[in-house]
Amino acid sequence: MFQALNTPVKNWQGTRVWLVGASSGIGAALARAFLDAGATVALSARRTTQLEAVANNHPKALVLPFDVQDKNAWTDAHEKIKTSLGGCDLVLFCAARYKPERSWEMQSDDVAETLKTNLHSVYEGLCALIPSMIARGSGGIGIVASVAGYVGLPNASVYGPSKAALINLSELLYCDLHSKNINVYLINPGFVKTELTEKNSFFMPALQTPEQAASAILRGMEKGQFEIHFPRRFTNFLKLLQLFPYRWRFYLFQRFLTQK
Repeated sequence: MFQALNTPVKNWQGTRVWLVGASSGIGAALARAFLDAGATVALSARRTTQLEAVANNHPKALVLPFDVQDKNAWTDAHEKIKTSLGGCDLVLFCAARYKPERSWEMQSDDVAETLKTNLHSVYEGLCALIPSMIARGSGGIGIVASVAGYVGLPNASVYGPSKAALINLSELLYCDLHSKNINVYLINPGFVKTELTEKNSFFMPALQTPEQAASAILRGMEKGQFEIHFPRRFTNFLKLLQLFPYRWRFYLFQRFLTQK
């Protein structure tokens, strides 16, 4: 009843990790952390120069740029990983698009672009990877969602719902794949200092560095956790907020979070 939901990771040596969205922010910090821990890491994103800078000619780093919105590119990239590394033990979906906006500011093209990057691309990757993990009888899938998916926060009109969908997706993936010896990790960061959060004009409580985020994620996986959320002093407050009646919750939003 109280054992870890995933298999704890005792040693990253020899683990083949595919980081999608590794050119900056949490993804880049994770790439460096995994390499430091002895894993072999494939780094993917659109920006080749940034990926090469993160890899820094590390002998266990494979730079594999592609566009996550390109359906065929997923299959091609996966084949290259199988050829170069012999396969993939853990894939982490870190790619994200964010635009702070209220509901009346949404534009159709922007909405579509955000949903393609944050949600649809994850499905493309899962379709490419899950069959081979099931056939091998092992593997791991980590999905970086966000505490913005816990509750309907102002200014996250598209980003928040896309992350809420990833939380739901991670839960059902666990139920589907746990019996097939595939670990599933739901990663819900609070505010992390990245290119995305630099767009925010409001105060971000408990702001962390990408390196702190990467450390928390690795620790969570090493403990075999399903949901890895941090920093706890902020994420636990939002989890408590989920239990509030809507009347109280909406009052708090309007009183403290909604711009006039």
